[in-house]
Amino acid sequence: MSNYNPKLSVIVPVFNEQERLFHLDEICKYFLPATEIIVVNDGSTDSTVELLKKYLKKYRNIKIISYVPNRGKGYAVRQGMLAASGRSRLVLDIDLSTSPVHWEEFHRHLTEADVIIGSRRTALAVIAGHQSYLRENMGRVFTWLSQLFLATPVNDFTCGFKVFSADAAQKIFSRSRIDRWGFDAEILFIAHSLGLKIVSLPVTWTNDPNTRVSLFRDTLTSLTDLLRIRWNSLLGKYR
Repeated sequence: MSNYNPKLSVIVPVFNEQERLFHLDEICKYFLPATEIIVVNDGSTDSTVELLKKYLKKYRNIKIISYVPNRGKGYAVRQGMLAASGRSRLVLDIDLSTSPVHWEEFHRHLTEADVIIGSRRTALAVIAGHQSYLRENMGRVFTWLSQLFLATPVNDFTCGFKVFSADAAQKIFSRSRIDRWGFDAEILFIAHSLGLKIVSLPVTWTNDPNTRVSLFRDTLTSLTDLLRIRWNSLLGKYR
């Protein structure tokens, strides 16, 4: 695969996903064979690694990046983005809360944007399965605080469906430093700071009731990360 130059690379971060890894079949059947798929195993301790080895035999153009210990989703996405060879690079969550079919619409906008993000908070977006009232409102508060702290005109920072041009991915992820839940806000802040064009497109989004995101712990971590992003920016670490 050293000479393989796909139009699209799909980065799928995973951590202890033995119960949801079957979604990789849908991802592979939708995108392969013309696409490079990079699964980043973020220090899984269950049977994820063994299951991924079976996918390597089953499908072409799959690459697996694996390391220990667990470093966080931000770190995993960064490794996948910087290892990718596609002219466009899509990050996609393994729970498929946003379906791969949205790629059909997103790829039409590649010539007019450096970064295209899925949004649940724009006209025509559909929430097919809602989170709890508390989670949804905490998400809105985080978006508002991200806009306030980072002055980044984005209405949905955390939707797990984002596309970057190869050039934008290199510029953004070579600078990013946040390894865990605040990484979404950081990469969009960097993109905006570099003058890259960000386009938001509506998606249909379904809540995964088996999410392992801790509402209060991870929300607190993300809010702390907003301060870190601002501090890193003041120190010139994103230049």
